[in-house]
Amino acid sequence: MADTVTSQTIQDGERKAILKFTNVSDGTGESAVVKVDVSALASNSAGQACTEVSVAQIWWQCVGMGVEVLFDATTDVLCIALSPDSNGWHDYNCFTGIPNNAGAGKTGDIAFTTIGASATDTYTVILELIKKYD
Repeated sequence: MADTVTSQTIQDGERKAILKFTNVSDGTGESAVVKVDVSALASNSAGQACTEVSVAQIWWQCVGMGVEVLFDATTDVLCIALSPDSNGWHDYNCFTGIPNNAGAGKTGDIAFTTIGASATDTYTVILELIKKYD
């Protein structure tokens, strides 16, 4: 079997994207699964493709397991760790969001790894992202 996961695009505009992710685990969990593929986000009005995002806000609820939100690269870089059995909201807009500081092999994407997943553990994560274009 596999975890039951969903991804939902709530908004995908010129400057901002808001995406929702859920997981009901069967105990196998996820390991560096790309959740935000920047190449799949809408282009801007000049036709430029989104190349990376920064995290402006995050809402989450983790029941049982934790989630590492990662900037995808040759060696993934931790953006934020969401603790097991926690919920919350962080707003990073006062300083333009958490920038992607991944190094070699940086893709601009965001991946999730679950920590300590057991059967029926869940997470819901909503990301507000600021889009960047080269």
